[in-house]
Amino acid sequence: MPALSASDGDAREILIIGGGYVGMYTALRLQRKLRGDLRRGDVKITVVDPQSYMTYQPFLPEAAAGNIEPRHVVTPLRKVLKRCRIVNGHVTKIDHAERTVLVRPAGAALAGEERRELRYDRLVVAVGSVSRTLPIPGLAECGIGFKTVEEAIFLRNHVLHQLDIASSIDDETARRRALTFVFVGGGFAGVEALAELEDMSRDALRWYPTIAQSELRWMLVEAADRILPEVGPEMGRWTVEALRKRGIEVKLETLLKSSEKRHIVLSDGEEFDAGTLVWTAGVKPHPVVRESDLPIDEKGRVKATAELVVEGVDGVYTAGDNAAVPDVTKPGEFTAPNAQHAVRQARVLADNIVRDLRGRPRKEYRHKYVGSVAGLGLHKGVANVYGIKLRGVLAWFMHRTYHLSRVPTVNRKFRVTADWTLALFFRREIVSLGALERPRREFELAAGRLPDD
Repeated sequence: MPALSASDGDAREILIIGGGYVGMYTALRLQRKLRGDLRRGDVKITVVDPQSYMTYQPFLPEAAAGNIEPRHVVTPLRKVLKRCRIVNGHVTKIDHAERTVLVRPAGAALAGEERRELRYDRLVVAVGSVSRTLPIPGLAECGIGFKTVEEAIFLRNHVLHQLDIASSIDDETARRRALTFVFVGGGFAGVEALAELEDMSRDALRWYPTIAQSELRWMLVEAADRILPEVGPEMGRWTVEALRKRGIEVKLETLLKSSEKRHIVLSDGEEFDAGTLVWTAGVKPHPVVRESDLPIDEKGRVKATAELVVEGVDGVYTAGDNAAVPDVTKPGEFTAPNAQHAVRQARVLADNIVRDLRGRPRKEYRHKYVGSVAGLGLHKGVANVYGIKLRGVLAWFMHRTYHLSRVPTVNRKFRVTADWTLALFFRREIVSLGALERPRREFELAAGRLPDD
């Protein structure tokens, strides 16, 4: 393969904004394909992300339930992308006319640096998505999402802490509030998170003799008439029935109207207090792309071609949740914003950058969706793969096997396998480490500054 010469003056600086599925896998493939060019300094690759790690989101529910160590569902970018420069910060502006990106570094206030400008020859827009919220009273104050490992850890500690609270008080109203858990959104994130955490709480009750299983109230609220649309109507209906058999309330065609002061009001007229509100009702493209000078569609996504380059723009590539990528297998439609497409798109995107550098024709992204798998707690699952529908233990095993094969690095595969193996011999830990949210609390108390409660 011919090497790219620095004297060619073509694409010396490759800037990747976003260290998620698309960003990390693109950089990983580029540093392998351009090894010689990177070694000679002919090409430089920079990855910008607020975090120093990539989160494998399909394992977040198991991390929240204590089946997997949280550190094992994240991949350190600096450890994996050894030939790339990692910049931790938030992208605040994309100005392709000037071929610059403005970044607010992590800890900018402490460092005395408000923002920095990064120049590029080739840009990969892989900032992904953020939670799509609605102007529902009280949601911003008491709700939490389920997209990050921090949220997963918080929810695990929070659910166990609610059990601690309920077992320590006699007031029936307060107990009922602490033991009520509401999840809004019937997609993968909401259903898997609820199912895993409910399974964990059921397991934990053996250590809470003052709390009966019947006192726990778990509820899933979904605006549509079904859940898990990715697995098909039949398996979606089966999942609803399976959750209801476990005592979980599933409210379809229902909206959250208000949650002020943790008082839940639903569109069907029901009202009650809940100590936990988890919002997983969809995502939207990262807002930074809408404010850029790149072409955007009506949903706020960067317009892309099937070759994963930005429509009508030279030197910019995109894929994943923030991109409207045409589905060549279904003319007129776009690829779904999920991990399965993101990982595969990253490979094609990286290869097309290399082809551009070598003066070779690009290739289109073409991938037929193979299906979906979902875990519903220990030994419980649902799957629809290549039209084959599975449920129960077999689907749960397929869910674990598939995602273990997809989690990046051999290191993480072994660590996750070790977590699962240990779980065969030891019960899950039920310790709530909620104090991690405010580690200086004890010190403030010792210093005479009472913490606010």
